[in-house]
Amino acid sequence: MGTKQRIFSPLPPDLSLEELVPNDSFYRRLEARLDLSFVRELVSPLYARGGRPSVDPVVFFKLQLVMFFEGIRSERQLMRVVADRLSLRWYLGYDLFEPLPDHSSLTRIRERFGVAVFRRFFERTVEECAEAGLVWGKELFFDATKVGANAAVDSLVPRWAVEAHLEDLFDGEGSDAGEPEGTTHLAETLPSADDEKLTAANATESDWVSRGGKQDRSVRSGSYQRISDTRASKTDPDATPMRYGGEKLRLGYHVHYVVDGGRSRVVLNALVTSSEVMEQQPMLHDLLWRTAFRLGLWPRRVTGDAAYGTRANIAAVERAGIRAYVNLKERGNPDKRFFPPSLFAYNEERDLFRCPAGRELTPWNSGDSREGTRYKAKTKVCAACLLKPRCTPNKRGRTVFRHFDEGYVDRVRAYRETEPYQKALRKRKVWVEPLFAEAKDWHGMRRFRLRTLEKVNMEALLIASGQNVKRLLDFGGRGPKRPAQAAALRRPAAAIHEISRTQEHRWSRSWRPTRAFFNKLEYLRRYGYPPNQRIGVHAPMRTSLPLCGCGRSRPETAGGVCGRLTGS
Repeated sequence: MGTKQRIFSPLPPDLSLEELVPNDSFYRRLEARLDLSFVRELVSPLYARGGRPSVDPVVFFKLQLVMFFEGIRSERQLMRVVADRLSLRWYLGYDLFEPLPDHSSLTRIRERFGVAVFRRFFERTVEECAEAGLVWGKELFFDATKVGANAAVDSLVPRWAVEAHLEDLFDGEGSDAGEPEGTTHLAETLPSADDEKLTAANATESDWVSRGGKQDRSVRSGSYQRISDTRASKTDPDATPMRYGGEKLRLGYHVHYVVDGGRSRVVLNALVTSSEVMEQQPMLHDLLWRTAFRLGLWPRRVTGDAAYGTRANIAAVERAGIRAYVNLKERGNPDKRFFPPSLFAYNEERDLFRCPAGRELTPWNSGDSREGTRYKAKTKVCAACLLKPRCTPNKRGRTVFRHFDEGYVDRVRAYRETEPYQKALRKRKVWVEPLFAEAKDWHGMRRFRLRTLEKVNMEALLIASGQNVKRLLDFGGRGPKRPAQAAALRRPAAAIHEISRTQEHRWSRSWRPTRAFFNKLEYLRRYGYPPNQRIGVHAPMRTSLPLCGCGRSRPETAGGVCGRLTGS
């Protein structure tokens, strides 16, 4: 029987770490496929021009990807694993005897960057997938899942006590007194609009992304009061109570995904909100329109479950010329003794309803005409009807209310009988939900490790970025199907200063090919329907002459755009 002697000889002076890492290492593939040098340009406004050398921001995001792929839940454990693995040292660019960053530095860097940098990092991974031809863009899937918070229900106390404690704890920390000289914010590097009306209009609007997924507690629905309006967690003030099916109450968040309908299933957008925020609330402005704007996409259809089938969402999507393949929540009948509204047939040509007895209900204004029209049967006709005991107890006769946007809902009801609609709903079950299962079972998204909405958004965006990187590595790279779309993903380079111990990186592509797409969005915002939509199908005839991207007026044409706009 042999015995192994523990004898370690000094390493030869000509031996490098490059020779010790196998050629088929996973991190060699990752380094060759994903270039993270763009991060330096992204975070350069957050660093001062002087001071001691900092940790390279590229190294920071490489460490975040290592944490994702290795399933590590803490920065302290991460640095222990990196110190023990030659392939990880090689991927980060640290030699065998070179000291690694301290785990506490990663926390400080994350706080410095904020959620805006993490979102831009995620969006860059989407752009990489689009340039590789992984994004189809003709079909989008929406879904949301519940994720537990790093806090217990027992930590709930009156909200006023938590807010008062936080105000005393962080009083005065919002000032700029502690910032290094010469530091600028990301907002200062963004282009500003000279249009005063546009600035005033944007100032009055608020979306979930700008609020970081927080609930607007100034908005109330009658006398209804949420639990989170009066109680908050001492551990995680942004986590709100929720239930997992029949399980007991726990604290958590809602994670929203927008997934491309292509075979690669690329995550196009991700957002974390409080668990009290329903799935349909951030669908339009924060998910659908933001995704279309960022990537220059114009999908043919969007698919979601019944939670997204609200009248407002359906009307907005259908007005844009996009088919809404969503399940509908049919309005129930609160009183089973009487006929439900679904038994009343609407005649669009004559603008009236017919009751189950065949009687006509004509328009009748009753003070709620801002939202729709109320239809009423004649009192004498209704009183003489034999079905009146099963229809209404009202002596004046039965009334039926129809919302102004109900026609779009009827259009979606007509989709139910079509094969594309049924196929889209079947596809949704195997398209989005497995991504959530992958993130929860393999990458730790069953329960967030960080706390507060800003930090859990960083964590979710990093997980979504890692999922996209996995698909990018599995793909050979055939290039984008539309060159204009790839060109639209690059922004013009901004003037930056060099970060300590890093090198400057600039984008070389132009953003001009997106003018046609931006004009299309502006057209939709101004007139309510896209320029390539047939007149009379989704919107009324418009007599005004809109302006195209070149500033000239043009009539409506079959294509909907002029030659200058399309580049033809």
